[in-house]
Amino acid sequence: MKGILGLLKRAMPVKPGEDTEEAFDSLLFTTAMAEQGLDPASLMPWEARATEIGAKRLSPTRGNKLLQALWSKDKYMGRLSAEAISRLEKFFEFATVPADRDIIRQDEYGNFMIVLLTGSIAVDRTHPWGEQLRLTEARPGDILGEMSLLDSGLRFSMCATLAECEIAVLSAEALDEMMSEDPALAASMIALLARRLSMRLRVVSARLSDKPTSTQPPTTQPQ
Repeated sequence: MKGILGLLKRAMPVKPGEDTEEAFDSLLFTTAMAEQGLDPASLMPWEARATEIGAKRLSPTRGNKLLQALWSKDKYMGRLSAEAISRLEKFFEFATVPADRDIIRQDEYGNFMIVLLTGSIAVDRTHPWGEQLRLTEARPGDILGEMSLLDSGLRFSMCATLAECEIAVLSAEALDEMMSEDPALAASMIALLARRLSMRLRVVSARLSDKPTSTQPPTTQPQ
């Protein structure tokens, strides 16, 4: 994976008069909203949400230990070695969140994802006619919010703590930093997140069509 950023830069189509660095900026997660013409002021970053919900910092040592234990059992994230996960400690923030707090709100722009380490989180979606549907209850090891982190789109659902929870948070800024400082780790993370998300979308599609496919894991829940 050495030199992945250089390869991406060389592969980027550069417009006349445009610098290679400027062209590469469009690949960064922190600039994705601006590239889509969205107002950065509409963004809800983790720092603001953490203050709003009264999140408290969790020891990185404890947080990373929990992350390693959970992801070692995950079908996709388990492909990261223990050494690779230990390197994530530099880029993740770890926090404790009280019960009954909205970590993610439906239809807002957010630039972070969370990994539930302990506790439980309700994932709900409110329909245009006002009905609220419980999509699932996230369990330790589940990842929430990665879709908006990857595509800078609106949040699909609301995620609220049902009990005090310990979480790991990865922001767009931290992911860009990872791409620059540890490109091999960043490439692995993005690829595994994309595969995990793709599988989850296939499961949801199969349920909506009422035609289960062979790719559907028996115990997977949509988030």
